[in-house]
Amino acid sequence: RRLSELELLGAAERRQLLAEWSGAGAQGAPAGCVHGLFAEWVARTPGAVALRFADEEVTYAELEERANRLARLLVRRGIVLESRVGLCLERSAELVVAMLAVLKAGAAYVPLDPAYPAERLALMAEDAGLAALLTREHLRDALAGLAGGTLCLDTLAGELAATPAEPLRVEVPAEALAYVIYTSGSTGRPKGVAVPHRGVVRLVRETDFAQLEASDRVVQVSNMSFDAATFEVWGALLNGSCLVGAEREVVLSPERLADFLRREGVTATFLTSALFNQTVRAVPGAFATMRHVLVGGDAVDPTAMRAALEAGGPERLLNAYGPTENTTFSAWHRVEAVEAGAATVPIGRAVAISTLYVLDAALNPAPVGVAGELYVGGAGVARGYLGRPELTAEKFVPDAFGPAGARLYRTGDRVRWNTAGAIEFLGRVDHQVKIRGFRIEPGEVAAVLLEHPAVRDALVVVREDGPGERRLVAYAAAEAPTAELREHLRGRLPEYMVPSAFVVLEVLPLTPNGKVDRSALPEPEAGSGAGAYVAPRGAVEELLAEIFAGVLEQERVGVEDDFFALGGHSLLATRVVSRVREVLGVELPLRALFEAPTVAGLAARADQALREGSGLAAPPLVPVPRDRPLPLSFAQQRLWFIDRLEPGSAAYNMPFPLRLRGVLDVRALEQALEELVRRHETLRTVFARVDGEPVQVIREPAPVALEVTDLRDLPEEEREGEALRVVAEEAAGPFDLEAGPLLRSCLLRLGDEEWVLLFTLHHIVSDGWSLGVLVREVCELYAAFREGREPALPELSVQYADFAAWQRVWLTGEVLERQLGWWREALSGAPPLLEIPTDRPRTLAQDPRGAASTFSL
Repeated sequence: RRLSELELLGAAERRQLLAEWSGAGAQGAPAGCVHGLFAEWVARTPGAVALRFADEEVTYAELEERANRLARLLVRRGIVLESRVGLCLERSAELVVAMLAVLKAGAAYVPLDPAYPAERLALMAEDAGLAALLTREHLRDALAGLAGGTLCLDTLAGELAATPAEPLRVEVPAEALAYVIYTSGSTGRPKGVAVPHRGVVRLVRETDFAQLEASDRVVQVSNMSFDAATFEVWGALLNGSCLVGAEREVVLSPERLADFLRREGVTATFLTSALFNQTVRAVPGAFATMRHVLVGGDAVDPTAMRAALEAGGPERLLNAYGPTENTTFSAWHRVEAVEAGAATVPIGRAVAISTLYVLDAALNPAPVGVAGELYVGGAGVARGYLGRPELTAEKFVPDAFGPAGARLYRTGDRVRWNTAGAIEFLGRVDHQVKIRGFRIEPGEVAAVLLEHPAVRDALVVVREDGPGERRLVAYAAAEAPTAELREHLRGRLPEYMVPSAFVVLEVLPLTPNGKVDRSALPEPEAGSGAGAYVAPRGAVEELLAEIFAGVLEQERVGVEDDFFALGGHSLLATRVVSRVREVLGVELPLRALFEAPTVAGLAARADQALREGSGLAAPPLVPVPRDRPLPLSFAQQRLWFIDRLEPGSAAYNMPFPLRLRGVLDVRALEQALEELVRRHETLRTVFARVDGEPVQVIREPAPVALEVTDLRDLPEEEREGEALRVVAEEAAGPFDLEAGPLLRSCLLRLGDEEWVLLFTLHHIVSDGWSLGVLVREVCELYAAFREGREPALPELSVQYADFAAWQRVWLTGEVLERQLGWWREALSGAPPLLEIPTDRPRTLAQDPRGAASTFSL
């Protein structure tokens, strides 16, 4: 006999797998329809808040009345039982009203994300056979080609207000269609999953994984085109809870999301694994005040789960699993502890009124510990794929272990039972993937790519360059630039399905039997999504280019490179916005990066915000006590670390030689330097270590001895060469950051009225801007001491009082213009130290003379 025909299970083990662990003993079908169960809560708690979106609150009674009016209008427009009605609306209370109204009219709603390309929306609308489309006027132009009568809710406000608010008398059985939601399809055509009312009711009523109560506040973070919204919306409204809407920019910012959850008193949420991981890394205690946190959509990170638990919560942390075809959730596992070094977290056992089977290729139960394909059944199983009977028959199969007529859905997920009776996820049996919670068929992306006339062959694969960092990469045999291929896909697919990198080849590599040799596909080059490199052209662009490169893990990013073309996505976009806030002090909305995804485009937005003063309010600069060591700034920490790594290096020395012509009062110059050091604490600062950590130590003012070297004894023709040698030697001398001082000065006398004054500072206490301050103050102090008067210098507290304004001015280039103007004024009419030939380039590294400037005192 074939090995597959041999019975591996004993009777007891077979009973355990098929009856006890599978959940088959809890079979049944829930009664009632979605809107009928909602009406029960309207009767019980009419004044309770059902929805809260931004500043809008809607009670259960108000939601019922608004939905009744819209349902009556739909029926007047010809909507009947199981008509499909498209909903192309942004996340809002109005969207929830529309969902409920469609169900009250006996129809099924079809979510259409306004952010999707128009071509994909048209394809979904045509496939669904929409009888009507509910939207708003500002979205109408993008939806002009969609089938079905378009109804703009904002223009129908008057008609709706005049419509009676009494409920309709429409009989809607539990088996009636509730919604159709579209997922990726391997043939290049999205497929609509048809879900009946019983699937929704089984998900949220009398369930065992998250028993919601009227006191709960459930946050909606999911897009309506993602079936997790089914749990959020109906989980709240069919249990008397309050549904709290969160804006997309709040959801994608860990700090803002954590604050939102606390401020709104949210008690229950579902997050994709990627979003949960990102939030916990930034704010580990974000969920400590919550009752239920469900995580799913992809394999979870055990480290993030452990961090959330160690930070104090939530009360119930669940790993939730389920395909759209089984109404959102099929299995759950409560995570109460995660062992150190754990590689995975189980997806657990069946949710109530559901079944789970792990079967081999011959549809026999796989023993404990043996991998097989997961089949899910019970009351959550969808009808199938709308208008796709062949595909439905392939994926929805008879349940050989359940009652007559029962069906199972083949998930395509490779799993196994563990000895505790929980299921562990191992991977896929096909090429379908989940990225950031979205289910993607790479074959669909490749099929759309093949529609481009210049593409002969194409393959889309998933690469995982780091733990949990999965991305799509497209390989194409084509005569077209990658930018053109990317735009082709962007016009036909949602953002999450567009590959982050494209590799154009002459031909795709093949194995000896003619199949694509995936192991021979080249790794995409860094920046393969970018065009020709264009260097930053200013301070803001330079900072943003560094932020882009750091977040995207690229060696460099040009100002015209598209963030999303380089592999960026919404979660990485939040990191960019957070870094911009930290570095530039500007609070840019997340949508700014989607609207202007290049360094140049985002720099323009940041510049505008800086000029308008719409950045973050900078805290006032106030003196801090000097009776203890002070911490280093981030820049100082970097320079201190580099100095420890390479002691004695002069790489961060800042030499500044000046030519002085005229009669020089050396004592007045010494006094000027003493006063300069007294005024500026940074010039008296050294860097010690306390408990192994670097700190700033500010020393008391002390006399400054200006070393004078007289070169007049040398022949005149040798003086310039000796001066340059001394300047170069002094500039290359190392600093001791702990012993100090970190400002050196020396004076060379070349003639009776000709001098060279050299300042050398370490970059840890100074920068380019500060050199201008130094020279300007030395000039004023010298003149004052020589003339025996008080220096006309402002107090530092006045000079740098408005730091935020100074920062904005500097970043927008105005300070650069002021500085250049000052340099031009200072240099006007002064002879140069040396005439540098202009017929060849000079750099400071090649010739220290390039660092010299001339002033007349």
